[in-house]
Amino acid sequence: MYNETTKDITVTVKPMFLDDQSEPDQNHYVWAYKVRIENGGGQTVQLINRYWRITDAFGQVKEVRGPGVVGEQPVLAPGESFEYTSGTPLSTPSGIMVGTYEMQTRAGERFDVAIPAFSLDSPHTRVTVN
Repeated sequence: MYNETTKDITVTVKPMFLDDQSEPDQNHYVWAYKVRIENGGGQTVQLINRYWRITDAFGQVKEVRGPGVVGEQPVLAPGESFEYTSGTPLSTPSGIMVGTYEMQTRAGERFDVAIPAFSLDSPHTRVTVN
């Protein structure tokens, strides 16, 4: 698992390779990732927008921006958390994802919360440590 905290908001990500949805002989690899967003601060915040930077093993980058996550813009009071699962395909057997969530306080202040960089590794590639 990967986690990072920004302004008392902790984002934890757990990626999972989906062998049953992947077709390595067709260069199609699929991952799910489970995200937990926890509000450890003293004020209520709402997740407004998301930004993802997805890089495959060849260095090809895809950027994804949009409102909320999985069709929702969750509101998190102090001590509350929100979890969701999403996924991404790649044409290579490994890659990396990183991003931010744009949050907003009740007073209208907006700030970015870091989503930790996490590795997308399949059993179809040799993992090397850099």
